Parts: sequence; C-alpha cells; structure tokens
Amino acid sequence: MEKNKNNQIGKRPWGMYEILAVGPGYKVKRIQVSPKAKLSLQSHNRRSEHWVVVQGTAQVTNGEDKIILQKNESTFIPIGNKHRLENEEGDILEIIEVQNGDYLEEDDIIRYDDIYNRS
Repeated sequence: MEKNKNNQIGKRPWGMYEILAVGPGYKVKRIQVSPKAKLSLQSHNRRSEHWVVVQGTAQVTNGEDKIILQKNESTFIPIGNKHRLENEEGDILEIIEVQNGDYLEEDDIIRYDDIYNRS
C-alpha cells in the first residue's frame, strides 16, 4: 500500500474529500458532505465504489434504489451505476469511500444532474 504522503484534500461545493491511501487498483477517501448538500447524480466507466458511513445519515441513490444509511452501514456501487450521496440533516455526513478499478482519477465522472451546474 502506498500511503498518500500529502493527504490531498479537494474542496467541492457540497463539502470536501481527503485521499487517505492509494494502491494498485484502489483509492481510499474520506468524504464530508455539508448539511443540506448533495453530490451530483453520476456514474463512472472505470471504477466501482464502496461507501461506509462513519458519521451522520446518508441518503443514497444507487441505480434504481433509494436507501438511507446510518453510521456503520454501507453500500456497493458497481461500475456504470448511476448514484448520488445526499445529506439532508443539519450535521456533517462523513463516509469512507473505497474505489476499485483500472482508472481512479476525478475525470471519470459522468454527471446527469448537478445542483451546482457542473458539466
């Protein structure tokens, strides 16, 4: 495992992410979603994701399913599945995301709906 020496932090309109670890075919992120914020409805062509809630309550769209996840609950998002993470609560939502695939960069995002008007 190659630990991320810089713990790269990315600021987004919905909150932030921090890259915790990177290795061959995987990346681990800590994601914080601000109160009343949500990520775009999106999919990826080259990676799957596994989300584990560590703080707060997550409203998750995963394909055709809409589920609520509490602390210590998780969901798996297969490659190509449309998905979204939302925080409808008043406190920060924090998840750990494990990405698996042959390409794990931020430009592997297809956005279908985004309240922040990103393409």
